[in-house]
Amino acid sequence: MSDQKDPATNEAITTQARKLALENAVKYHGKASFGAVIGKLLHNNPSLRENLNTIKPTVQRIIDDVNKLTSAQQQQELHRINPEFEKEQAEKKENNRAARKELPPLPEAKRGNVTTRMAPEPSKYPHIGHAMSFLINYLYAKKYEGTCILRFDDTNPEKEAQEYVDAITTDVLDYLNITPAKTVFVSDAMETYYAYADKLIKTGNAYTSTQTPQEMSADRRAMRDNPEREKPITTIQEEWNRMKAGDYPDGTITLRLKISMQHKNAVMRDPVIFRICSTPHYRQGTRYKAWPLYDFACAIQEHIQGVTHVLRSSEFDTRIELQNHIRSLLGLNNPYTKQYARFNITGALTTGREIRERIESGEYTGWDDPRLVTLRALRRRGITKEALFELATIIGMSRTPSSIGFETIATINRRILDNTAKRYFFIKKPTRITINGAPRTTITLKNHPTKDLGTRTLTVSERLLIEEADAPLLNQNKLVRLIDFCNIKNKTYHSDAYDAFKGKGTSIIHYLPDDPSQLINTTIIMPDATSITGVAERNATALNEGDIIQFIRFGFCRLDKKEPNHLTFYYAHN
Repeated sequence: MSDQKDPATNEAITTQARKLALENAVKYHGKASFGAVIGKLLHNNPSLRENLNTIKPTVQRIIDDVNKLTSAQQQQELHRINPEFEKEQAEKKENNRAARKELPPLPEAKRGNVTTRMAPEPSKYPHIGHAMSFLINYLYAKKYEGTCILRFDDTNPEKEAQEYVDAITTDVLDYLNITPAKTVFVSDAMETYYAYADKLIKTGNAYTSTQTPQEMSADRRAMRDNPEREKPITTIQEEWNRMKAGDYPDGTITLRLKISMQHKNAVMRDPVIFRICSTPHYRQGTRYKAWPLYDFACAIQEHIQGVTHVLRSSEFDTRIELQNHIRSLLGLNNPYTKQYARFNITGALTTGREIRERIESGEYTGWDDPRLVTLRALRRRGITKEALFELATIIGMSRTPSSIGFETIATINRRILDNTAKRYFFIKKPTRITINGAPRTTITLKNHPTKDLGTRTLTVSERLLIEEADAPLLNQNKLVRLIDFCNIKNKTYHSDAYDAFKGKGTSIIHYLPDDPSQLINTTIIMPDATSITGVAERNATALNEGDIIQFIRFGFCRLDKKEPNHLTFYYAHN
């Protein structure tokens, strides 16, 4: 009876408090927190709040007792009390990680009835920014068991080329391994755009204009009507037909929507929807001369393809109203538009024109130059598609602008590769050493410290190669460990077992046999496009081009080129 009145002496409560203290201590480096323990105890037993002053000293005493234990003792006692604790924590951690990888819910999305689109303009090689847009649209379609379309917005003959179509197709289908439901070329629907333009003219919602871009801009700033708005429909139709026939030189006439030159959104002030361009189109040739601008073609395509959700960066914010207005004039369906914040890629050149100029000048080696963040450059360096998928979920639909540095990508990629990449030895500046008394033996090394990725062998002896930077470590009268071989002191063999090194040694270094038959010349292309030449173990010749490995104490690298007596890698990151 007294136990029920005095919770401080209730065995069930004190046992629970000790369990909570042990759990908290194990989670936080051996020191349990009073606030965390008492908070959890009260959460589990709300009635204790009535006797809080009574229970506090008991909880504090339990915490003090637990904190006096060593970490090993805390773990042993907790395992006796709660054998499932470690498993529960691992599952909780994995669930939290999985939650971070989940995209937030998509408004107005119904399972099995979501259609998104990846809509690149084929005017440059895609970079990581394009990849994020592609993946966000693709992953949402996948999340809701819908479809995702690859749509080439190719109505600008002056900028677009088959070269870029091929590059985007390769990067999307091959590297990112995305399979769109179908591939669409916007320029294939020119006759449809013409028909819709005819409809706008007949309903008095479009007119032809001979204003120059400068005159249009001045009128928009002044919110001043263009007298051409009052042309008779018959005149507009005649001039429009001549536009389609190619009777006008480039830049002399346009077709504009008639909305309002006093609209608060400047984009809505009688925007141009068609222009004359006689440049041959990479796909349509010289068949068409009047070309739709992006907003007009895009607005119609969303309807034609049944797109339910448009997911794009906030740079298009002012254009949503225009595209919805075009569809409303034509009686077409408006998709749900969701925008995410535009992000900047720090320290990277992404402008297609500037990149091409540097390639043509010889400054860059190509669109896969390691200094770039094009998809083919990232792929060549060893950035996995899984890393880009995860980055897309992190960016998700955030409305907060952000900057992404390469280190962010590297952090994700490193965690992925750490579980899958085989380990090898590479020495960039070999220095010969002799280890007095070292045995000649064949050692077996695991290709991965924890995963079953096979083994490899090296035949070693007293003659070895080590990194030049490691040489001073051998003259300090301290125990040094040669990975999976032996322990040495002052260049003299000391012992084999790692236990003899543990707690006594200072450094663990890698090495290679001083034996040309076990070595292969190796070049590693670095992120700044410079190269490092050294030697790697010949076991690396078993790799295939494209394999990503870790050179121990150097970094993750992707095998780019394999020759009989030479390997070339690209450095990914440390």
